[in-house]
Amino acid sequence: MSRIDARLAELGLSIPALAKPVAAYVPATISGHLVFTAGQLPFVDGALPATGKVGDAVSAEAAAGFAGQCVLNALAAVQSVIGSLDRVTRVVKVTGFVASTPGFTGQPAVLNGASTLLREIFGDEIGAHARSAVGVAVLPLDAPVEVELVVEFA
Repeated sequence: MSRIDARLAELGLSIPALAKPVAAYVPATISGHLVFTAGQLPFVDGALPATGKVGDAVSAEAAAGFAGQCVLNALAAVQSVIGSLDRVTRVVKVTGFVASTPGFTGQPAVLNGASTLLREIFGDEIGAHARSAVGVAVLPLDAPVEVELVVEFA
């Protein structure tokens, strides 16, 4: 068992099957020693666990959990192009989009669900990253959150 697979098992998590793209793109691409993922929705077994806007139909706490699921889906995309997540040497950047009501300003707290999980999986040295948390009017399929990653690998 790989180091990252063992860590995921300790956390009671696993990398899901690679989500099929919902449009004309690939889940991840490599440039040099970087992997760029497409935006990942919080699919669980091929379905969204919730839809709607954060601050209305979806609570900030639930959305933070969905951001974590987006990370697992993004890691599946990374794994699909580099083979093993043990090859990740740095999580470089996380970009998260939160479908929000106009008055909702807690996007950074929602994205903490993604950032915290990455640090739990990879540790502080590899998992610490730069991040953007952006509020948007709507996301594909009415998802409440979407996350994309840039990771470095060896």
